[in-house]
Amino acid sequence: QVQLVESGGGSVQAGGSLRLSCAASGSGRSINAMGWYRQAPGKQREWVAIITSGGSKNYADSVKGRFTISRDNAKNTVSLQMNSLKPEDTAVYYCKAVVVRSAWNRDDYWGQGTQVTVSS
Repeated sequence: QVQLVESGGGSVQAGGSLRLSCAASGSGRSINAMGWYRQAPGKQREWVAIITSGGSKNYADSVKGRFTISRDNAKNTVSLQMNSLKPEDTAVYYCKAVVVRSAWNRDDYWGQGTQVTVSS
């Protein structure tokens, strides 16, 4: 079992910045990938960014150039630096961890989420 705890959410005006952090604990296995998702009220949860244990990164088009994901594999932590925030970024942000147990079996873990509110 992996426990994920997000932090760093809050309220900010458009154009401002926030840094989200996610700390993972409780797993005896290495985490293969960690990422961020977000969900606005009444909207689908959408993928935001991902980083693998090898350092490969990918971003959703909506946040490219503004958000930066980083990780510390030794600590099993991941951060999301969010710059030039827009009201459209308002959502609950969730941290996700993936632990691969075999080629056909993996476990996904989710944090409880942290609220990000961007005002115009």
